Amino acid sequence: MFLPPLPLPLWEGVIRTALLEDLGTAGDVTTQALLQPGQRLKATFRAREHGVLAGLEGARLAFALLAPHSSFIPHMQDGAAIKPGDVLATVDAGAETVLAGERTALNLLSHLSGIASITSQVVTVIAATKARVCCTRKTLPGLRAVQKYAVRAGGGSNHRFRLDDAILIKDNHLALAGGDVVHALRAARAHAGHLVSIELEVDTLEQLEAALTCNVADAYLLDNMPPATLRTAVSMIGGRAIAEASGGITPANAPEIADTGVDILSLGWLTHSVKALDIGLDID
Repeated sequence: MFLPPLPLPLWEGVIRTALLEDLGTAGDVTTQALLQPGQRLKATFRAREHGVLAGLEGARLAFALLAPHSSFIPHMQDGAAIKPGDVLATVDAGAETVLAGERTALNLLSHLSGIASITSQVVTVIAATKARVCCTRKTLPGLRAVQKYAVRAGGGSNHRFRLDDAILIKDNHLALAGGDVVHALRAARAHAGHLVSIELEVDTLEQLEAALTCNVADAYLLDNMPPATLRTAVSMIGGRAIAEASGGITPANAPEIADTGVDILSLGWLTHSVKALDIGLDID
């Protein structure tokens, strides 16, 4: 799988903020107290459990922003399957650089690899279907670009990145339109530019039936529907728009949901509550 790299400026802001948060106003006072002039350290990033790697560029920048001439050599690529003991990267720099940057590097590498790993698990269990695994805007503040990159590293796809990417009419928006899905869709189409997609969230087949009469939506978000209802909804849509299932999807029930014929499985927990992958940094 070819994984297009994330533009460098999108990494830099995240890493710079994390380093500033960790360094405070005086830097790493522990290392300063023990450091001998000219001391260097070589260290190795190693996987401690099975998963999928993501975030190497962020780890590199955790040291490069502290010392531009530090050496960081990746031994694997983002998107690669990893197992315990695998050497992921090595860093060679001044001791003060390695020790000041290690926590930022590990935090990001472990977190993003956790996202890539669980995404890959869900992608694998629905591989026999046409459905794709997709994340949402339920990302941690400031980390959206890199978290969505990690989803791609795991073989998943991205939903919209921002509120201005597309029109997504959810239940709270429908309240503005008096609960009338047809009125909401027509108002959205009148407002949208010709390249702006429109998606409507529906909770019931009755809402979907009403929405289909005006043939405006490009996609329907079928929220918290059981598999039998999803099958009916997919049949009603009949390929005229994208069918997206959302709500309560887990690796255990994802195959059954994907088998209903939906195009997308969207999972907010891929980014908002994923478990970090265990990765260590060992001083050589």
